[in-house]
Amino acid sequence: MEVTAKKNETVASMIFSSIYPHYLNRIEKNGRTKEELDQVIRWFTGINQQTLQIFISDKSTFRDFFNAAKVHPNVHLIKGVVCGYRIEEIKDEFMVYKQCRRMEKLIDELAKGRKMDKILRQEK
Repeated sequence: MEVTAKKNETVASMIFSSIYPHYLNRIEKNGRTKEELDQVIRWFTGINQQTLQIFISDKSTFRDFFNAAKVHPNVHLIKGVVCGYRIEEIKDEFMVYKQCRRMEKLIDELAKGRKMDKILRQEK
């Protein structure tokens, strides 16, 4: 599937704090914890816990969230399909959408019980 400018803008305009509870619910249903979810998000974004809490509490968009992020240098190792989109095929011009899908891939792996050292990718 192709990402469009409209789809990128739709995701960029979504409020992070309205989606975070869905992430949390998903991982908790599968026996994982808020602390693990936050660890994955902090690894991916480079955002500290205090700043993450602010994003969880306020009305910032995903655009704001990813603009504040210093995305981990190993994000290129996050590959696969999320919501019908192959992450590595999403064009860089749709970076908010791409980053959102990368983060969702990590959250999916967490929910599926993957070990944390595999989720938090390291160069070999």
